[in-house]
Amino acid sequence: MKHPATPIFAAFAGAALMAMAAPLAADDSSQPKRTMVLTGHGEVISEPDLATVTLGVVREAKTARAALSANNQAMAEVISTVTSAGIAQKDVQTSNFSVSPKYHYPNQKSTGERPAPRIVGYTVSNSVTVTIRDLDKLGEVLDSVVSAGSNQINGVTFSIAEPRPLRNEARKLATQDAIAKAELFAVAAGVKLGPIISISEHFIHVPPPQPKYARTMAMEAADAVPIARGEHEISAQVNMTWEIR
Repeated sequence: MKHPATPIFAAFAGAALMAMAAPLAADDSSQPKRTMVLTGHGEVISEPDLATVTLGVVREAKTARAALSANNQAMAEVISTVTSAGIAQKDVQTSNFSVSPKYHYPNQKSTGERPAPRIVGYTVSNSVTVTIRDLDKLGEVLDSVVSAGSNQINGVTFSIAEPRPLRNEARKLATQDAIAKAELFAVAAGVKLGPIISISEHFIHVPPPQPKYARTMAMEAADAVPIARGEHEISAQVNMTWEIR
C-alpha cells in the first residue's frame, strides 16, 4: 500500500527549492557591473581668420578740457581711418575712457614737512577695440592708425570666426581615440566590450602664443607691419565608460 503523502511531500520540496533559487538569482543581478573607463583626446589645427586689436589715444594738457579736446580730435581721426579701410562700424567699439590728473610731488623741506602735491596737468585716455575680418588688411591698418594719432596699441589677438565645425571635428577625433583605446585594452585584458554606459565631454581650447604689436607716435608709418598669423588649436576631451564581460 502506497503512502498518499509522498507526492505531496515531493511537491512541497520542489516549491521550497524554487523559493530558495529566486533570491539567489536576484542577488546575482544586483552585483556591480565590471566597467572600463577611458579618455580620448582630439585636436584640430587651423589658420586663424579673425584678429582683434585695441587702439588707444593718450593726450596730455594743462587743463582737462584741453586734453579732452586733443584726444577727441585724434580718436575721431583714428576711427575714420579704420572705417575707411573697410572695417564695419559694428566691429569698432569703445573699450576704455578715462580722465586723470597729473600730480607734482615737491621735495621734502628741511623742516621735515612734505608739501602737498599739486595738479600740473591732465591725461585723457581713450581706447577702441577693433575686429578685423580681413587679415590681409591688418598690417596696413596698424600702420595707418599710428599716422592718424594712435599712440597706444596693446596687442593683436587671433581667433577663428566660426569655431563650431572645428570643435565638432575635435569631438569626433576624441571619441574615435577613446574607442580605439577601449578595443586595444579589451584585447590585452582578455575581456569583451559591452554597451557604452556613459559619455561626457571636457572641452579644451588652447590658443597659441599671440604676437604683440606696439609703437609710438614718433615712428612714422612706412611699409605695412609684418604679421605672423601662426596656427590656432582647438582640442576636445571625451570620457567614456563601457561595460566589460
